[in-house]
Amino acid sequence: MRTAAVIGTGLIGTSAALALTRRGISVHLEDADQDAARTAASLGAGTTEPADGPVDLAVIAVPPALVGKVLADCQRRGLARCYTDVASVKAGPRGEITALGLDTARYIGSHPMAGRERSGPLAATADLFEGRPWVLTPTADTDTETLNAALELVALCGAMPIVMDAADHDRAVALVSHAPQLLSSLVAARLEHAEETAVRLSGQGVRDVTRIAASNPAMWIDILSANAGVVADVLDDLAADLADTVTALRALQAADEGQRRAGAAGIEAVMRRGNTGQARIPGKHGAPPTRYETVTVVLGDQPGELGRLFGEVGALGVNIEDVTIEHSTGQQVGHVQLAVAPTSVRALAAGLRERGWGVREQ
Repeated sequence: MRTAAVIGTGLIGTSAALALTRRGISVHLEDADQDAARTAASLGAGTTEPADGPVDLAVIAVPPALVGKVLADCQRRGLARCYTDVASVKAGPRGEITALGLDTARYIGSHPMAGRERSGPLAATADLFEGRPWVLTPTADTDTETLNAALELVALCGAMPIVMDAADHDRAVALVSHAPQLLSSLVAARLEHAEETAVRLSGQGVRDVTRIAASNPAMWIDILSANAGVVADVLDDLAADLADTVTALRALQAADEGQRRAGAAGIEAVMRRGNTGQARIPGKHGAPPTRYETVTVVLGDQPGELGRLFGEVGALGVNIEDVTIEHSTGQQVGHVQLAVAPTSVRALAAGLRERGWGVREQ
């Protein structure tokens, strides 16, 4: 691939353009919002000047409801030899594209499984897709050149290709992306009118659960409108589990010992199911789940402290697998939770203590 066009310079489109330009691809940017396109260009994502002729691949980065319309315009103009879209829902756009009678041999649906709470070109990064799954949804009429162009796009962006049926993809993202977004928003909504003293007690747990509740509502309405029925099915199942959990919690307050035991068994059952489900989430780079242990370090709120900590962990020969920072309410300190291999815990804790750090094994 030598040339590409990106239509839609939001978070995903601009991130893809940045990744391509970093690899030496000449990228031409288009957006209905000219300011967004110019902003993306100023970040080094490409040029807003039109291409001299058909580019090798056009990446359509617009909401699901607009994919068919934009693809029709691109094909009418002969913008590219091959086309893909990166919308987060696949079956609906594919059906509209077929109904419009567009050239489906030169088109393949795709969806990079990456994102951020922020939107727009200023939130974009060239490494957004590094190590992330990127779903491709070819059909029987997708030609080899188009499939290869999409695979090259995925490789240039540092992602991992996964081939799926469009309907299977939509059911999967309803479960692992769309429903969790709504659940995060529902939990965060409980805080809207909560007492200030209660909100001030928020710790890392509620921050983890509500992180994605900061997402752009307008963007999510576009996504959910294209996958509403499937997401509703997931939430129906969750609602049934929630009703059973409420019943179990009420039973824990009952005067009858048998009811209390039944309530405890119900809570234990749902939490054990949660343990099992959580353990199935892939580890780093899509590898099988790996168990890590946590070493918590007390960190002063001074410039350079986090860098100094990481440097000393590296000097001890320990690889940090994940990191979480929790700030203490009303104090100028934080707790840095370092996830490391179980075999490294004792040596890391001892080494950091020798260097004067406050350490707690977990």
